[in-house]
Amino acid sequence: MSQTPSQQPERAGKERISPPKQQQSEPGLDLKMQPKADHGERSYHGRERLAGKRALITGGDSGIGAAVAIAFAREGAKVALAYLPSEEPDAQAVATVLEDAGVEVHHLPGDLRDHSYRDTLIDEAVTALGGLDILVNNAGKQISVESLLELSDEQVEETFDVNIFAMFTLSRAALQVLPAGGSIINTTSIQAFDPSDHLMDYAATKAAISNFTKSLASQAAQRGIRVNAVAPGPIWTPLQPSHGQPIEALPEFGHDTWLGRAGQPVEVAPAYVFLASDEASYVVGATVHVNGGKNQP
Repeated sequence: MSQTPSQQPERAGKERISPPKQQQSEPGLDLKMQPKADHGERSYHGRERLAGKRALITGGDSGIGAAVAIAFAREGAKVALAYLPSEEPDAQAVATVLEDAGVEVHHLPGDLRDHSYRDTLIDEAVTALGGLDILVNNAGKQISVESLLELSDEQVEETFDVNIFAMFTLSRAALQVLPAGGSIINTTSIQAFDPSDHLMDYAATKAAISNFTKSLASQAAQRGIRVNAVAPGPIWTPLQPSHGQPIEALPEFGHDTWLGRAGQPVEVAPAYVFLASDEASYVVGATVHVNGGKNQP
């Protein structure tokens, strides 16, 4: 007899979570989540694969961005974090982990919808870090809306502004400063390939990111710069309880994957480390799927 997801044993060495119904105001804080997400604070151990490299990570205060920042730091990279000012408590918590690892960390708070901020962010990162080798375009806006009839133009514009328009701006500026061997890594999503009807605007931006990644990869390769993407599936981050999912869906979030559970940010970070490292020197225009076995191309 086949087992239902609730009866299935723990798989892949991670505990399945069933978060209680909860809701935060956007953008949400990891510090208020129940349970807290695992960014690899105690479990990620580096091997100096990014020694000497300098990275800017947008959305670096929590969730996938925080896990990437911790992994990069423990792999020897210097890190600059871009995040909303309201996310400062999470950013400080991440910075403590990075500093404990003996890694230099720089805070560059601001709103990617603000053109004056995003137009100067790459230059600020270069000044802070003394150069730039890696850009991780990770910041995202995700708001669940049941029907297109309730989806406002304002939300659509804000979602596109943060998720894809800012990516054009930052990548354009990064191409002017990244050296040959540099790397741009974009966060797309399972939503680009298997969209949920309540995430219509978010899914559309993630599909755009997937295509943008391939187009930019072709151009940037001529400069010796590699552009790739990571497509996470259901990962437990502050996006989910801050209106990113229907509140009633949270207890079973991610239970429909082949592994029967949501992923943790620490499980996504190694994909970014690989793509940023010299081990991926011949990987260009690729999308690494980290989704627990959901449908993908």
